[in-house]
Formats: sequence, structure tokens, C-alpha cells
Amino acid sequence: MPVGPLPAPVLVVAGLLLIGAGVGLVRMSGAQMGIGRRLGGARDVGVGDLVDAAELPVRPVRVAGRVRCADPLVTPEDERLVAFHRDVEVRLARGGWRGIERLRETRSFELWDHGGSLSIDPAQAREPLIVIPHVWSGSAADLDEPHRSAVERLSARGDRPREARSTSRQLSVSDRLLVLARAGRGEDGRVVLRPPDGGYLISALALDDAMRLLGGTRPATLWLGLPTLGLGALLVAAGLVAGVATVLLR
Repeated sequence: MPVGPLPAPVLVVAGLLLIGAGVGLVRMSGAQMGIGRRLGGARDVGVGDLVDAAELPVRPVRVAGRVRCADPLVTPEDERLVAFHRDVEVRLARGGWRGIERLRETRSFELWDHGGSLSIDPAQAREPLIVIPHVWSGSAADLDEPHRSAVERLSARGDRPREARSTSRQLSVSDRLLVLARAGRGEDGRVVLRPPDGGYLISALALDDAMRLLGGTRPATLWLGLPTLGLGALLVAAGLVAGVATVLLR
């Protein structure tokens, strides 16, 4: 017995369910699709090209250059940085992770190539910085001060943290950066870089490597989620078209 076409509401509901499943799969993959689209879709320009440009691009551009900073952050290991981000979390006995530190240290620097230089304030960067993160995980008892005191305070309240993890991201003076920024002119007419909506996107990785990092840690889950999203969108569109057609043909 032949089966007729599915009613429009069924198509729409099925599509919405698939879209929800697709969004869930993309989130599980760890992919940062929005950041990847913005960084990968921008036009690549050099610092000198912007400095010498008669007309500046209207849309944000991906500016490539080296770091130059007169007053960098100096770590105990004698690393010279322009940005250092660290997040320390503990897993509570009642479940879930809780942050006990959110450290953000930055220094303004010049992004330069042989054609010129432009100032950047990494305090205006969108997070996370697009770098290979340094991740530590272990027992909460292994934490040093001031984190140990935070663990003791939580334990006194009955939360008793067991596990801990720390994620650090940094930009070094030796890095070659890609920066998504808007080009404009200051009051003196010189070219300046301004953060686009949401802040600068700053990558210490080459574009291909940055896109792989933004693709998340579970590529198979991402590639399952994207077609699921696409199929869901097609079903919703088909359901809406079918519903409009049904109304017009009555």
C-alpha cells in the first residue's frame, strides 16, 4: 500500500529534533564553529599593506605579523609573554567543576612586519586565545597556594574537592600572530587596528593549524553533527513549504 507524503507539522518537528541533535553533537565535539568561520573567512593582509593602503577594508581582516613589546611579562622560567591566561578548576564531591582562579595578564604590543607596525591590546581579545593550551590535571591535594586555601575553604563547607585541572594559554614575544581586527584611522589619520564585535581573534598558529584546533577534539562527532544539522534544516524548510502549499491549495 503506497504511503503518502508526511504532513507538514511532522516534517517541521522531525527537522527541529534533528537540528537539536546536530547542535548537541557539534558541542560534544568541542568545535568552535563561529570563531572558525570568522577567522578562516577573513581576507589575509600584511601589516605593511594596511599601513600603506589608500582605502581600508570595510570588513574585519586577518592581519599577519610578528610581536614587538618593550615591557613583556617575564615568567619564572624567563619566558617573555604578551598574554597569559590561566583557569584553575576543581571537581566538587557533589558533582560539577568549579573555578577557583581566572587569571588574565596582558601587555600591549606592536604587530609588525617589514612594512610597518600597528598596536594591539590583547586585553581586548576574545577568548579563548587560539593557541595550544597547556593542561594539567591531578588531585586537588596537589595544588599549591593560593589554590590550596581555596580548596580548604570549599572542604570546610562540605564540598570536598577531589580532582583539579589547570588550563593555561599564552602569547610569546617570539610568536608570529594572526589577528582578526577592523582597520580604521585615528584622529591623526594614521591606520589603527580596532577589535571587531566580540574582541580580537588572536592566533599563534598558522591558519590550517588554527582551523584544526577550532574543529575540536572529536572530529568524527563533528562530521556526524554537521550533516545532521543540514538534514534537519532541509526537513524544516520542506515542512514550511508543504504547509504554505497546503494553505494556498485549499
